[in-house]
Amino acid sequence: MTTDLFQVKFWGVRGSIPVSGPEFDRYGGNTSCIEIRCGKHRMIFDAGSGLREAGLSMIADSVSDVDLFFSHCHYDHIIGLPFFKAIYYPSINVNIWSGHLDGKMSTREMVEQFISPPWFPVKTDICQATMNFRDFHAGQVLTPHKGIEIKTFMLNHPGGAIGYRIEWQGRSVALVYDIEHIPGSYDPVSLEMMRDADLVVYDCTYNEDEMQRFKGFGHSTWQHGTELAKMAGTKRFALFHHAPSRTDEQLAQMEMQAQAAFPESFAARDNQIVVI
Repeated sequence: MTTDLFQVKFWGVRGSIPVSGPEFDRYGGNTSCIEIRCGKHRMIFDAGSGLREAGLSMIADSVSDVDLFFSHCHYDHIIGLPFFKAIYYPSINVNIWSGHLDGKMSTREMVEQFISPPWFPVKTDICQATMNFRDFHAGQVLTPHKGIEIKTFMLNHPGGAIGYRIEWQGRSVALVYDIEHIPGSYDPVSLEMMRDADLVVYDCTYNEDEMQRFKGFGHSTWQHGTELAKMAGTKRFALFHHAPSRTDEQLAQMEMQAQAAFPESFAARDNQIVVI
């Protein structure tokens, strides 16, 4: 691995619930999980069902240190955590970060409540990895490793969600999900996150025709996202958090429409790698 590799890998791109079947083969059915590599450092953003495969890959690569960041703790973003093999290996150091429940619940409390009966058959004391819990609040700038700067933002989502902008060696990736836009308004937080970013991963659960029916669910559209991307000078735009009912054919059509609006758009797919 080159020391200046800045790479994004999508292990899960769906929202709400994992899906399977021939109509979901192309784009995949795992829920939110994104791996970002900055040189030798590996960071995971969200613990959706895609985290299981991410963990297997890390074990195969003999990874000894990983940072896991939560956007929030709705089911589709945490369901993979008990199946993340890395937390059961004594040779691995896992730093777990969250900030959406700042002042209400710590990262440790969140994880220990989720991995415990009756929701899971065993408690976290079965985990043999060194697990370090890191609490932060939205607005803090995190520096998990030398040279890596992660800006944090509170997003408009029921219960709150953290958006992340990862900056390293003059390049940047913005993770802008789960977020609901206000019709006719361009969120200054989103614009700040997306400003001149090399890659933006944006919540495109719905299209504008569907938004009225799902008002208050906490999600956005590709139409709004591509407008933000143009305003912010974004270089590449990834449609993310696909609705579980959205088939490959429907996503391909949505992708083409997004590309007509913003040519550097693409619909993220499970196992897709993007080098920044």
